[in-house]
Amino acid sequence: MLDRRTILAAMLGGTASLIHAEQPNPDGINERIETLVREAIAKGDLPGAVVCCAGTEQVYYQATFGNRWLTPTKVPMSAETIFDLASITKSVATATSVALLYQDKKIDPNAPVCQYMPEFNGNGKQKITIQQCLLHTSGLTPDNALADYLEGPDIAWQKICNLGLRSKPGEKFAYSDVGFIVLGQLIKRVSGVEVDRFAAKAIFEPLSMQDTMFNPPEALRSRIAPTENEGDEWICARVHDPRSFKMGGVAGHAGLFSSAGDLVKFGRDMLAASKGQSKIFDQATFDWMITPHPVPEQLPRGTRAMGWDHQSPYSRNRGESFSKRAFGHGGFTGTVLWIDPVKELVFVFLSSRLYPDGKGSVNTLAGQIATELGNEFGEVR
Repeated sequence: MLDRRTILAAMLGGTASLIHAEQPNPDGINERIETLVREAIAKGDLPGAVVCCAGTEQVYYQATFGNRWLTPTKVPMSAETIFDLASITKSVATATSVALLYQDKKIDPNAPVCQYMPEFNGNGKQKITIQQCLLHTSGLTPDNALADYLEGPDIAWQKICNLGLRSKPGEKFAYSDVGFIVLGQLIKRVSGVEVDRFAAKAIFEPLSMQDTMFNPPEALRSRIAPTENEGDEWICARVHDPRSFKMGGVAGHAGLFSSAGDLVKFGRDMLAASKGQSKIFDQATFDWMITPHPVPEQLPRGTRAMGWDHQSPYSRNRGESFSKRAFGHGGFTGTVLWIDPVKELVFVFLSSRLYPDGKGSVNTLAGQIATELGNEFGEVR
C-alpha cells in the first residue's frame, strides 16, 4: 500500500485539461475552478475529476483534472472515464423507471407497496406507499445488516420483508437504501424484468446512453475509475456498495455506472421534458417527478422530489446559484448530478473520492464549482 504522502505527491502530478467549451473563458472561470480542484487534490480529497456544465445544445464548460489511476502507473483522468455512480442510481435508474411505470398507468404511487408485492406486508409495512419510498418517509431503516445479503438476492428480499419499522410511514424522513431496494423489486414485479434491463430499454437506449449500465463488461475496465482498496486489489468495474454487490450488482439503490457525456444526455432530456419535448417523459409525468415535497420532522425546512434531492441538508453539492426548481442527487463514491430546468443547465461532477485511501470528500467542492458555473452560465431563460 502507498503511504499518504506518496499518494498526495502522485495526485499533484496529475493534469488539468479543458477538454471542450463552446464559450470563451469569461472572467477567468477556468482558472477559478482549476484552483478549487487542485487545492482539493492537494488535500487528498480526490485523485481527479471530470466536470461538465451544459445547456440544451451547448457545452459551456468541460474539463478533466488529476488522475484516474495512481498505481502502478499514473493514468490521467479523461472525459470518457466511467464512474460508479453509487446513489445517483436511485434517481437516474430507479426513480425514473418508477415514474415511467406511473406514466404507463402500471402503478399508483399513492398505493401501498404490498398491493403489488403482497409479501411486503408484515410489521406495519402494509401501509408504506410507493411515494413514501421515493421521498424516504417510509419508516424503513436506512440499511439493514449486511449479513442479510450474504445468501443472495432472494434471501435478502425475504429478510427485507421481515423487517420492522423505525417510525410510522409518512411520519419522519430517513434516507433509506432499503426503501430503494424495495422500489427496485417493485420495478421487477410490475414490469417482469430487473431494474437494469427495464432502465436500459426504457431510458438508456432511447437516450443513446451507451456508457450507462449495471455490471459493466470487462472490456470497459480500462475506462472505469477504481473506487477503493479491498485487500490487495482495487475495486474496479464492479459495484462498490456491498449490499448491491451481494445482490449481483443490480439493485434499486446502487450499482449504476456512467460517464459525464451520458449524464449530460440524460440531463438534456430532462430539460426537454420541462417543455414537453422529452424522448421518454410526458410533461405531466416529469412535473410529478420533480415537484418538491416538504419532508417531515428531521428536515423541517427540507424539500425532496420523487427520488431526487431538491433543497435539504443533503444538498451541499448543489451550489447556491441554481433556481428553486433545480433537482439532483449525489453518490457516496464522489459523484454529483444537478439539473436546472429554469436556467437550462446540467451540472455533472464525477470523481472517485475513496480512491486511493478511503478518506476523500467532495460535496463542498462540487457545490463551490456548481455555484461558479451556475452564476456564469445560468441566465434565467
